[in-house]
Amino acid sequence: MDYVVKLKHTIDALFGSGVSKSLPKELEIKFSRKNGRIKEVYCKNKLLCTLRIDGGLAITPHFAQILLKRKKFKENCVEIDEESKPFVQDGKSVFCKHVRWAGKNILVGTDVPVLFDNKVIAVGRAVVNHQMMMDLERGVAVRIRDTLKDSLGE
Repeated sequence: MDYVVKLKHTIDALFGSGVSKSLPKELEIKFSRKNGRIKEVYCKNKLLCTLRIDGGLAITPHFAQILLKRKKFKENCVEIDEESKPFVQDGKSVFCKHVRWAGKNILVGTDVPVLFDNKVIAVGRAVVNHQMMMDLERGVAVRIRDTLKDSLGE
């Protein structure tokens, strides 16, 4: 089985068909020693994503920025206001009242890139769906897992 094809199908299933076309050509795939499954995917020694046991992907902000080249991927993203940007960059959660726009593919528990001025600043997990993010004035919308500062080693 071609593991790159499997990865492309997983990306298309999770983020929308055609999104995997922005995947870089020079991929390095690391496998689990115990079961032989794909564990991590790198490009030029930079971590792109980790495959979860449940079949999902834990993407990095760097990989989210690469995937953002496809318009369809933006439907998986959240746009925040300027007021909350410094807090989100420090790894704090995104609150519903600071969400300017939320893509229609966001469901509870999905990986969500957080955007500010069409740049990915963080990646987290959705606590509520896209409609509730836009409607609610209180509560957490996205729990941040990884920020661009973490990825750069700052």
